[in-house]
Amino acid sequence: MPDDLFDKLPTAGGESYDGAAIEVLEGLEPVRRRPGMYIGGTDERALHHLAAEVLDNAMDEAVAGFANRIEVTLEDEPGSAGRLTITDNGRGIPVDEHPKFPGKSALEVILTTLHSGGKFSGKAYATSGGLHGVGVSVVNALSSLTRIEVARNKELFAQEFSRGAPTTGLQKIGAAPNRRGTSVTFVPDTEIFGSQKFKPARLFRLVRSKAYLFAGVEIRWKCAPSLASEDVPEEATFQFPGGLADHLSEQLQGRECVTSAPFSGSQDFPANDAGQEQGRVEWAIAWPLWSDGSYSYYCNTIPTPDGGTHEQGLRAALTKGIRAFGELVGQKKAKDIAPEDVVTGSEVMLSVFIRDPQFQSQTKDRLTSPEAARLVENAVRDHFDHFLSDNLERGKALLGSVMERMDERLRRKAEREIKRKTATNAKKVRLPGKLTDCSGEGDGETELFIVEGDSAGGSAKQARDRKTQAILPIRGKILNVASATADKIRANQEIADLNLALGCGTRKDCNPDNLRYDRIVIMTDADVDGAHIATLLMTFFFQEMPEVVRRGHLYLAQPPLYRLTAGKESAYARDEAHRAELEATVFKGKKVEVGRFKGLGEMNPQQLRETTMAPATRSLLRITLPTEHEQRFAVKDLVDRLMGRNPEHRFTFIQNRAGEVDRDLIDA
Repeated sequence: MPDDLFDKLPTAGGESYDGAAIEVLEGLEPVRRRPGMYIGGTDERALHHLAAEVLDNAMDEAVAGFANRIEVTLEDEPGSAGRLTITDNGRGIPVDEHPKFPGKSALEVILTTLHSGGKFSGKAYATSGGLHGVGVSVVNALSSLTRIEVARNKELFAQEFSRGAPTTGLQKIGAAPNRRGTSVTFVPDTEIFGSQKFKPARLFRLVRSKAYLFAGVEIRWKCAPSLASEDVPEEATFQFPGGLADHLSEQLQGRECVTSAPFSGSQDFPANDAGQEQGRVEWAIAWPLWSDGSYSYYCNTIPTPDGGTHEQGLRAALTKGIRAFGELVGQKKAKDIAPEDVVTGSEVMLSVFIRDPQFQSQTKDRLTSPEAARLVENAVRDHFDHFLSDNLERGKALLGSVMERMDERLRRKAEREIKRKTATNAKKVRLPGKLTDCSGEGDGETELFIVEGDSAGGSAKQARDRKTQAILPIRGKILNVASATADKIRANQEIADLNLALGCGTRKDCNPDNLRYDRIVIMTDADVDGAHIATLLMTFFFQEMPEVVRRGHLYLAQPPLYRLTAGKESAYARDEAHRAELEATVFKGKKVEVGRFKGLGEMNPQQLRETTMAPATRSLLRITLPTEHEQRFAVKDLVDRLMGRNPEHRFTFIQNRAGEVDRDLIDA
C-alpha cells in the first residue's frame, strides 16, 4: 500500500477538520441552536411549553406554601405569538449578588445560566415541578423580550433581556409596600417559532387545570378582548377547594356512574428513613355507564400525558383491590381480572407530589421515579378496599362491570387464538420461514416485533418472551409503497412475508379482526438508518393497512443509543438530548463512560430485553391516525409529499429544513 494513500483522500467540501472546527457553545446559545433538546421542538406544543415552564415556577411557590395567588395575562402582540405575563405573590426571585458571580445578581444568573436555581438541594422547595434549573432560562433564551419584576422587602426591582442576554441592568423601580413576588413577561421569538400564535383556549385550559391540582391557590385569568371568545372569557378566577374531585365532577357533567359516587381521596406518604416527608397523592376516579375513558396524570402539578410509575402504582392498587373484593364475595373468576379491565372506560385523575422526581425528558411527559409506584399503590390500596367493602352493593356493581370487560377481553382472546391456529394449520397457508412465532398464551398481549436484519433478529429471539412475543426479521430497507406500482408491491418478498405473518389482508381486503397479534412493534436501530426503515414501515401500514393503525395496533420501540456508566451505576439514553439530561441529573459531577450502540444486534439479549422489549421497563410510542377529516387529509398530503413519486417535494422539504440538521449526530 503506498505511503501517501491517505494523503490523497479528499476532505468534505475541501475543508480541513482540525481544532478550529470544534465549536464550544456557551451561555444560552445551545438552547437557541438546539431548542428541541429543551422543549421538544419548535411547534405549537413547544411554544405553549414555554408558558407551562413559567407557570410551573409560580405553582412551585404556591405548593411550597409561599404564594396563594397567581395571575396570568395574555396580550396580543402584533407580529409575534403574543405577550404573556405570569405573576405570583411568593417570595420573589433573589436579587442580591450571587456569591459565585461577582457583579451579577442571582436573578440575572438564573435567567442567563442553565442549571441554576433553588430546587437542587431540596432546602428551598420540598417538592417542585422544576428540577434541572433550565426552565425560565430556556424561556428567556427563546424570547425576543423577557421582563422580570421582583417585589422583595417592600422594594420593586426589574430587569429586561432579549434572546437570552440582558439588555438592562437590575434596576430598583421604587417602593412596593403592598406587593411581593415575581412577575415574568415574555414574547416568544419569531426567529424560533415563526408566525405561530399562542392559543387562548389552550392556555385557558392549562391555567384552570393548575387550579384544580392545588386547592390552596387562586389563579386569575385575563386576556385581551380581541383574544376572548365563547370558550375563553376576558377575565376569570379559579379556586377549587375540592381539588381533583371538583375537576372530575365538572368533567362528568352529571353522567350516571356504575358506583354512583366517584372514588376520590388523598393521602400523605410516610416519611423516609431520614425523617423527610416524601409528599402526597390525590386521586379521583369514576366509572361512567358510557365513556371512552380519559386519563389525566400529574406529578408536582406537571402533566405527564404518557403516565409512568405513578400510573403503574394506581393500576396495581385498583387491580389488587378488586380481585381481593371478588374473593371476599365468593367470585372465584376475579383472580383473572387484568388492569385494563379495571381502568378501560373510566375517568381517571391522579396527582402526586414527590421529592426529586425523575422524568423521561425535559418536557416531563412520563414519570420514571421507581419509588412512585410503591408509594401510590400503598396509599391508594387501603382507601380502595374501604370504598368497596363499606358499601357492598357499590362494590358488587363495580365488580360486575369489571368482570363484564374481563369476559369480553377473554372472548376476543379466544377468537384470536382460534384464528391464529387456523392460519397456522391451514394447508394452503404457510407462515414466512423467517418468522419466529409465539405460542400465543399471553393474556391478550401477543406482539410481533419487526426487526432489521438477522443479527438484530438473533438478539431479539433470545430476549423475547416466547409466550407473547414473535420476531420477524426483514432484510434492509423495505420497498417504499408510496412511490411503487401495485405490481411491484405484490412482487416484493419482504412485504409478502409481512402480509403473511399479520394475516389481516391489505387495502380494501384489510380486516383488523383477523390480525394475528395484538401489537405490531417496529423495532429498528436508534440511528438515521433505523429511522429511515421505521419511516418506510409506517408508510406501508398507513397505505396498506390504515384501519390497523387507526385501531391502535401499531407501535414504535424506543431502543437506547447510549449506555452511560459511572462506577456500578448505569443508565441508558435514547438520544443526545436524553444523554445530556442523564449526565446533568443522574450522573451530575461524576466521571461518566459513554458507550454507543451501533445497532440492536450489538446489544446482548439481557440489555435488549431490559431496555426495549420487557413490558415492565420499556417505552413504546403508539402510532395513531387523527379522527378529524381535515387532519386525516393533512397526514395523507404529508405522506404523499415526503414519500410519494414526486422527488421535488422532498427536495423542497430538505432545503427548508437543512438548517435544523444536527451535524454532531451525523459525524457520530
